[in-house]
Formats: sequence, C-alpha cells, structure tokens
Amino acid sequence: MQNLLDHQRDELPRFTAAAVQAAPVFLDTAGTVAKAVRIIREAAANGAKLIVFPEVFVAGYPYWNWTMNPVQGSPWFERLYKASVDIPGPHVETLRAAAREAGAVVVIGVNERGAHSLGELYNTMLTIGDDGELLGVHRKLVPTWAEKLTWTGGDGSSLRVHPTAVGPLGVLACGENTNTLARFALLSQGELVHAASYIALPVAPADYDMAEAIAVRAAAHCFEGKVFTVVSCSTVSPEIVDAVAGDDDEVRKLLARPRSALSGIFGPDGRPVSEPLVDDEGVVYAEIDLNRCIQPKQMHDILGHYNRFDIFRLTVDNRPRRPVGFAVDPAAGTRVQDVQDTQEEGS
Repeated sequence: MQNLLDHQRDELPRFTAAAVQAAPVFLDTAGTVAKAVRIIREAAANGAKLIVFPEVFVAGYPYWNWTMNPVQGSPWFERLYKASVDIPGPHVETLRAAAREAGAVVVIGVNERGAHSLGELYNTMLTIGDDGELLGVHRKLVPTWAEKLTWTGGDGSSLRVHPTAVGPLGVLACGENTNTLARFALLSQGELVHAASYIALPVAPADYDMAEAIAVRAAAHCFEGKVFTVVSCSTVSPEIVDAVAGDDDEVRKLLARPRSALSGIFGPDGRPVSEPLVDDEGVVYAEIDLNRCIQPKQMHDILGHYNRFDIFRLTVDNRPRRPVGFAVDPAAGTRVQDVQDTQEEGS
C-alpha cells in the first residue's frame, strides 16, 4: 500500500466509476454471473475502470428472513446455500476473467459457502483487480438484524485496503458502513476510494427511508475521510416478489415499497458527483479525480492533524479466526510446533 501511494502521490488517478443498481437472477448462480459479465462489458465499453455491484448480488438476498418465521424460511436457506459460490470456484473464475477482459477493477457481493462446514454461509465482497487477480475476500463482520438467520460473521483479517489501478480501495457491505471503527480502520490504511454495497430493503420499519439512509452513510464517510464512495444497491425484481411473497398481498406490498434502493457516487465533500439512481435498475457513471481528496484534508484530517492519538487509540485484531487449532496437522501428519521450529531454524 505504501509503495502504491508513493508512486501515485504526484499523479493521482482520474477515472470513470460505475455504480450498478440491478437485481440478480434470483437464486440462479449461473444466470446471475452471466448478467454480471454482461454489465461489466457494458460498463467497460462506457469507459468505466471501477465497476461496483450490490451486496450478495450472486445470487440473491434472503428476504424471507423478514417475511417468514425461521421454520418457514429454513427450506429457502437450503436453496440459497445451493445457489452460493465456493472461493475459489468456477463462478469466481468467470468473474475474474470478465474483469481481466474489461481491464477494470470489479467489486461484487456473493453468498460464499464456508469451506469446512456444510451449510455455513458468509455475506462476502470480492475485490478483483483489472488484471483479474482476486485481491480481497471480505466477509461481512456482523450480519444485520434478521440476516443473522443466514450468515456467519467474518473476522478482521479481511478489513483491508487494496492497491489497485484506481487507487487505494476499501469495501464494506451495507450496515457495515454505519460501523465507525470499521470505516476508520480502512481510512487509516490510506483508503481513497470506498465501495459501499447494499441490498434494497423495502421490509424496513414504516418510517425508514432506505434511499435516504444510504445517501447519509455515504456522505458521512466521504466527508469524514475526504474520500470518494461508489454506492451500489440491488433492486427487487418482480421475480423476487413472486418467489418470496407468493399469494400474500401484505408481503407483496412490502416488497414493492418505494425508495428502498439508491446507487450513486459521492465526492470528498459528501455531495453526489452525479445524480443518484433511486429504485430503478441501471448504471450510474461519474468521473473520479483523486486530486480532489487533497485540499479538504487541510481543514479536517482525522488520520493526521485533526486527531489526538495521545488520547484515542484503535487496535484491530486482524488475525484469521478458525474454529479449531490442531497440534498435529491432519493433512500433513506433522506437529504444528515442529513446522514452526523448522521455519525458525531456517530463518
């Protein structure tokens, strides 16, 4: 990261970003990946060098957690699991190839199957470089509210900013963009471009305006950190309404609620760089010039002169969390301590 910043300080990137607002092909992994590939190609043809997709775009969000009790929703959980992806796996390889072909950095949300526990799911954000390299696999730290019926929480190991062709890039999923410490952890690593991915949430309380909430969160992160934020939110297609609501008119009404989605691009002053898109499917494009991040720092630099690190201190435990540690590696048949001793002797 530091090397990238040193290389770019005199010539900061200027590029076109694309915020995708779209619905997945619900619980159809191959169909959704194919749709993502088409959108990547279209956005790249329009000059986009950064393309951001919604949270769990592949292949859908568990809306039934909000409309059914856990027993009713359990068969849907199994359907979602079978429509989820393995990392690494063929669907991720397809997305990597599309990013490489487009020459664009791609951020996309997926439902990720845990490698060692059948039925374990994560809400995961993939960051793919313009060369197709898988740079980051960020698992949402805390599933929000009813989402706890579906996803396991991630750990601090993926709370990272990645060097990319469009600058230092960090990602968070939906409600994580309300987590002040998670956002500060990214800013402290030199983040200049933030990808914030959401799902449309029409099943929220009656007085909750999801579109406004998304815009407020994006503006807050941009203004506090003097960064750009690319916001991508899914939409609720008629297919999703039919699948989840069936003949229940009340649920259908909930899922059709307006102002449940907003996508757009926000600048370091907290204002939209271009007109955000509300509810409708489409792609928002805007030009990002990272030079605009410099002057606002003279007023408020919360990573520098506008903080008191003698008073405040944040420690992030970024160790990967595993369910068990073996004294003997079951696959290799060697004691873990023996391996460590050998490595130390050779160092």
